[in-house]
Amino acid sequence: MSQLKRTPLFNLYKEYGAKTIDFGGWDLPVQFSSIKEEHEAVRTRAGLFDVSHMGEIEVKGKSSLAFLQKMMTNDVEKLKNGAAQYTAMCYETGGTVDDLLVYKRGDDHYLLVVNAANIEKDYKWLDDHLIDGVELTNLSETIAQLALQGPLAQAVLQKLAGNVDLSEIGFFKFQEDVDLNGKKALVSRTGYTGEDGFEIYCRAEDAAALWNGILAAGKEAGVVPCGLGARDTLRFEANLALYGQELSPHISPLEAGIGFAVKLNKQADFIGKEALLKQKENGVPRKLVGVEMIDRGIPRHGYSVYKGEEKIGEVTTGTQSPTLKKNIGLALLSAQHAELGNNVEVEIRGKRLKAQVAATPFYKRETK
Repeated sequence: MSQLKRTPLFNLYKEYGAKTIDFGGWDLPVQFSSIKEEHEAVRTRAGLFDVSHMGEIEVKGKSSLAFLQKMMTNDVEKLKNGAAQYTAMCYETGGTVDDLLVYKRGDDHYLLVVNAANIEKDYKWLDDHLIDGVELTNLSETIAQLALQGPLAQAVLQKLAGNVDLSEIGFFKFQEDVDLNGKKALVSRTGYTGEDGFEIYCRAEDAAALWNGILAAGKEAGVVPCGLGARDTLRFEANLALYGQELSPHISPLEAGIGFAVKLNKQADFIGKEALLKQKENGVPRKLVGVEMIDRGIPRHGYSVYKGEEKIGEVTTGTQSPTLKKNIGLALLSAQHAELGNNVEVEIRGKRLKAQVAATPFYKRETK
């Protein structure tokens, strides 16, 4: 069996009671206390995640913008220095290579943050389409990433940030070289939980000190370490796509409901634009929708969805929502059956159970 990859924080997991699993070739914590406790902590206080398995690819050079405009579905030209953008990369067919964040660090200098399981694939995809005047570097092994998420995230991180006023970092904005207890980090107001919070990029060797420092600063406020289980239930309630489930080489960004990150009217031609334009003109064949169970049962990834005797799609993610205490799922359905309130059936353990197409996101935080 090949050795599982480990993040720079692996040696701390045991100390905090982590239960680890194989996640796409990585030895990562699924939980520290319990998924429900960690989920509730992020919704009501704050939780700290190790997301150092994510990939970071640097794009530099005078042709960087032209290159990214060709590769990305979103309009990278709109990005200002110090801002981040959610986007996707597509195949010529319109299927998804990956969904990712683009950080603009300066003119002709960008950082791409990609999904862990796709690092090598994404790097090769970018490298295969490289143009003159662009330098590509995979920085993944030198950078660690922590995510502090929840309503108390700012107050807790501020204790480490000294003179830097974190309230001035707006949504999808970031600041470089923030001194956090003597460790330099890029602090970004982004996340994958549906809550306010920060993603913190630092040198791999500084990760342990920052992890311990943040948990110490947040102890009184009830901040807890969180694993992949809570990360999944949190992002799912907020209707944030997961690559390999809501997005794949066979699912386009338009079908997955992230059309806001696809700018078909941008001047630059990007890979997959033609296929996505056709999808838009003809109407997407499938749509990602919420489903809420009427009968007792939990819809899980891969379960078939029916309307009468016709199979109309399948569940991409499903669970019992810790916040709503309901059995809910996301499902990719034939567009004609995707209407809100439509009655459908989910096949669970050989039985077809009643469900209804429901509005998403299932959870939206209250903003002041």
